[in-house]
Amino acid sequence: MAQWGAIFSIVAALGGAALLASVHKIDEGHTGVYYRGGALLTTTSGPGFHLMLPFITTYKSVQVRSQTTMIILYFLSFSGGVMIYFDRIEVVNYLVPSAVYDIVRNFTADYDKALIFNKVHHELNQFCSVHSLQEVYIGLFDQIDENLKLTLQEDLTAMAPGLIIQAVRVTKPNIPESIRRNYELMESEKTKLLISQQTQKVVEKEAETERIKAVIEAEKVAQVAEIKFGQKVMEKETEKKISEIEDSAFLARQRAKADAEFYTAQRTAEANKLKLTPEYLQLMKYKAVAANSKIYFGNDIPNMFVDSGSAGSSIKLRTEAKAVNPSKHLTSYKLMIQKDFRKKEAVLILYYSVEAVQVLLV
Repeated sequence: MAQWGAIFSIVAALGGAALLASVHKIDEGHTGVYYRGGALLTTTSGPGFHLMLPFITTYKSVQVRSQTTMIILYFLSFSGGVMIYFDRIEVVNYLVPSAVYDIVRNFTADYDKALIFNKVHHELNQFCSVHSLQEVYIGLFDQIDENLKLTLQEDLTAMAPGLIIQAVRVTKPNIPESIRRNYELMESEKTKLLISQQTQKVVEKEAETERIKAVIEAEKVAQVAEIKFGQKVMEKETEKKISEIEDSAFLARQRAKADAEFYTAQRTAEANKLKLTPEYLQLMKYKAVAANSKIYFGNDIPNMFVDSGSAGSSIKLRTEAKAVNPSKHLTSYKLMIQKDFRKKEAVLILYYSVEAVQVLLV
C-alpha cells in the first residue's frame, strides 16, 4: 500500500507539473506564438489563458501594441574624420496582429533588431554621407526625423508588411567641443544678424505706420475739405435757387403791376376818350370859371407883368387859343398865364366876350 501511495504521489506531482507547464497567460496588447521542437507553429493566440503540450511546446509573447524602440549612444563619422554621436534615437512602432506569424517566421520574435536597429544605422549613414556636418547639426537637423521615418516605412512596407512606424525622434547629436564652440559663436553672430534684421523691420514698420497715419490724416483732411466744399457749393446753389425764386416772384409782381397799370391807363384812356365830348368840355369850362375867386368886368383886359426879382426884369406870359367848340353865346376867349416868381404864385387869366360882356379871371 505504501508503494501505491508513493506511485500515486509521483503521478500526481508529474500531472501537476505538466498542467502547470501547459497553462500559460498572454497579456493584453500581445500575441502568442508557439514553437514545437524548434519549429514555429502556425497557431497564434490572443490575450488570456491558454493550454499547450507541456515540455515539448514553448511560446513567446510578441507585443503588437505601440512601443518605443530606443537606440542609445549611436556613433557616426564624416569623411573629414569628425566623429559625432546621438545620445538617443527613439522609434515608435506597432505590429498588426495578423502579420505576427509572417514577421516572426522571417525575422524571429526579436524582429525589431533586424528591421529597426540595423535599418536606422544604415539610413543615418546614408543621410550623413550626402550631407555635411553643418547640415546635419544645424541646417537639416529638423528634417532628419521625418526623412528617417519615411525611409524606414518604405523599406518595411516591402520587407515586413504589417510593421508600422509611427514616429522617429532623434536627439541633437554631440560634436567635438572645439567645433561646438565655433557653431555657438556662429549662432551668436547669426542671432545678432537676426536681431539687426528684426530691428530694421521694426524701424521699417514704424516708418510704414507713420506713413500710413500721415496718409490717413491727409485723406481725412481732404475728405473734410471736400465735405465743406460740397456744403458751400450746396449753400451757393440753394442761395442761387432762392435768388432765382425771388427774382421770378419779383418779376411776376412787376409784370402784374405793369399789366395792372397798363390796364388802368388803357381803361382810363378809354374812359377819357368816352368823356371828351363837347358837352363834357363845356361843363368842365364852366366849373373852372365858377372855381375862380375873382371876376373882373370891362371892355379891355389890362396887360399883366410879373417882376422876376432884384434884376428888374419881367416876363410876360400870354397864350391865345381858339375855342374848339364855342357855344353860341361864346365868340372867343383868350387864356393868359402869368407867374410871379418872387411870390411863387401863379395867376390864370381867362378872357372871353359874350356879346357885350367880358370876363377876366385872375
